[in-house]
Amino acid sequence: MDFLTPVVGGFGVVLEPANLLYCLVGVVIGMLIGVLPGLGPAATIAILLPITYGVEPVSAIIMLAGIFYGAQYGGTITSVLLRLPGEASSVVTVFDGHALAKQGRAGTALGIAAIGSFVGGTISIVGLTLLAPIVAAVALDFGPPEYAALALLGVLLVATVGNGGKTKSVIAAAIGLLLATVGRDTFTGANRFTFDSLNLADGIDFVPIAMGLFGLGEILYNLEERHNKVQAPAKVANVWPSRAELREARGAIGRGSVIGFVLGVLPGGGATLSSLVAYATEKRRAKQPERFGKGAIEGVAAPETANNAAATSSFIPLLTLGIPANATMALMFGALLIQGIPPGPQLVSDHPDLFWGVINSMYIGNILLLVMSIPMVGLFVRILRIRPAVLAPITVLITLLGVYTVNNQVFDIFLVIVFGVIGYLMKKFGFEPGPLVLAFVLGSVMETAVRQSLLIFEGDVTGFVTRPISGTVLAILLAVLLLPVVKLVLKKQRRRSSF
Repeated sequence: MDFLTPVVGGFGVVLEPANLLYCLVGVVIGMLIGVLPGLGPAATIAILLPITYGVEPVSAIIMLAGIFYGAQYGGTITSVLLRLPGEASSVVTVFDGHALAKQGRAGTALGIAAIGSFVGGTISIVGLTLLAPIVAAVALDFGPPEYAALALLGVLLVATVGNGGKTKSVIAAAIGLLLATVGRDTFTGANRFTFDSLNLADGIDFVPIAMGLFGLGEILYNLEERHNKVQAPAKVANVWPSRAELREARGAIGRGSVIGFVLGVLPGGGATLSSLVAYATEKRRAKQPERFGKGAIEGVAAPETANNAAATSSFIPLLTLGIPANATMALMFGALLIQGIPPGPQLVSDHPDLFWGVINSMYIGNILLLVMSIPMVGLFVRILRIRPAVLAPITVLITLLGVYTVNNQVFDIFLVIVFGVIGYLMKKFGFEPGPLVLAFVLGSVMETAVRQSLLIFEGDVTGFVTRPISGTVLAILLAVLLLPVVKLVLKKQRRRSSF
């Protein structure tokens, strides 16, 4: 019961009117900036950081946390309706979410995403409450070799998420890995593939690539098809998913919650990797994997559940160890320091009101997001009823404005146009842009981790295998690679024995 006392006290903190108001403000801002491609929670928190000077520490962190996980909800809306993933973790949702929208089932996709996000976030909060110290201790065992192995496994899984064929997915992923090497070498300082351009010295941002390939590329492709009759989406009768659809999605939601919670603790691409792994898991488990990419409910439920669970569990290393798991958590770290509160193992004992107040505010925040999301689904779906001649220019304007706000550079707009043309060509020749974008995100993580590992091992590559965790991940990777070969051999043996 001693353990429950501070937990219950945390609810007393978050239920104070001022803290409830800051929680509401945080999730509303988060949802709005999630809808606007390019801005993202990290940039928003950075802009609002000076405001936290004059706010009580608990209220300030509750608001900033609400912005972070609220953005995960908002990013789903543009991914489903406009095929514009504002965050890397929303890329996988595009595959089936937008396909469902084209079938007139945008309400179902957004409803399932909202429910999955709520369940994944809530399960992750419970895990955060009960297991934070244990999980944080395990996360300490992850070093560069473990991250390298996980990133490599993620790149391999990329080949399973595209619906344009595995060969084309591998080619797209290879291009993504190549693009990840553009810019100044972190270790040597040498410029790579920059063509003496200062604009490319720091590499290419995720936003211009994603906005160009998915947003502008899709619009250019649809303009070419304008001579075909544009079919209006079917009327959406129910925004709340049916019982059959909920039964179909419940397994994906459960598995996505666990995957997101575990992988969200890891630094780097936790939310991105968790959404990818959750999607690949459902596709491999499915009796009809060919449904994925064409409007499978599980293809929306799994990644949306996983990335929201990961967004919550990423608070574990920050609050218990003082280790930020991603860029947004690094800004939260700074916000705590501004308030004179150093995050780490002593946070629970020295500032229990803040620790448990922030954690318990996530329960309230997730309920608020669910309450806001479901009734507004019908409003969001009306976007699809706007004539393409009007919707296309608006989408282009949102895309270009969103990209410009990231770095305030006109060069990023040119990058969007270039990747828009590339996205159009990929679409025309049957290549899926998703694997390219995901491989780009994971590529930078993998390169840094591999090179750090080789420095640790003094060039001995066997070090990856001798470490227990990285060795296990590499064994799983090898099994995934060999499984199709084994199946093929067994199939040939059965054919021979049948004659």
